[in-house]
Amino acid sequence: MTVHFIGAGPGAADLITVRGRDLLARCTVCLYPGSMTPTDLLAYCPPEATRIDTADLSLEQIVAKLVEAHQAGHEVARLTSGDPSLYSAVAEQMRRLDAAGVPYDVVPGVPAFAASAAVLNRELTVPEVGQSLVITRVQARSTKMPPTETLAAFAATRATLALHLAINHVERVTGELTPHYGDDCPVAVVALASQPGETVVRGVLGELPELVRRAGMTRAATIFVGRVLGATNFPDSFLYSSARDRADQPESL
Repeated sequence: MTVHFIGAGPGAADLITVRGRDLLARCTVCLYPGSMTPTDLLAYCPPEATRIDTADLSLEQIVAKLVEAHQAGHEVARLTSGDPSLYSAVAEQMRRLDAAGVPYDVVPGVPAFAASAAVLNRELTVPEVGQSLVITRVQARSTKMPPTETLAAFAATRATLALHLAINHVERVTGELTPHYGDDCPVAVVALASQPGETVVRGVLGELPELVRRAGMTRAATIFVGRVLGATNFPDSFLYSSARDRADQPESL
């Protein structure tokens, strides 16, 4: 039997992948983050499946349940919000499953930043405006950030930023980013992307704290900062250029 780490997507039940949905439908044990998993998504579980909310469980308790279910002969779904590769805590669960000799695999999901960009109807890599995206977070009571991964260090590149876990620290974010991006740099904030209560605000960096305060945003939000958010007069990418020799060149931007 196998533990399947399944990216549940940003919230909407129909944004799970087909592979993830089909795996969920055959797993007789499902562990899920209760604060982030919609009821509609759990409806994909078999009727007889044991559903375990991990919101109040420690890492050791979660892994113990995964191991126990595996040893009892169950296929196990371990749902994570968004995509397992980002801020999912699967690395430490995998490390413990390795030590216990429990096999596992990973099914990707739609990450929150991608769902938020879709809500904004925005491409985050615009020709000659921005070709890089930095996905990061701020530190408060959470795990320490590596010393080289500061907002100021990322901001010095002026790459587009997608900030997680920062909605309650917008004054600090604004203060650290403004010297690099300027107070007129476009920003957008999407809270609860694809979920009931989805909220979107757009503006410029200098007014970010006021935008968030007026919207009443307090959780599950992605903050974007970058010139791509307001770009309109930019060149077409080389991908579909009539000047490109399609016979001899691989697809590239």
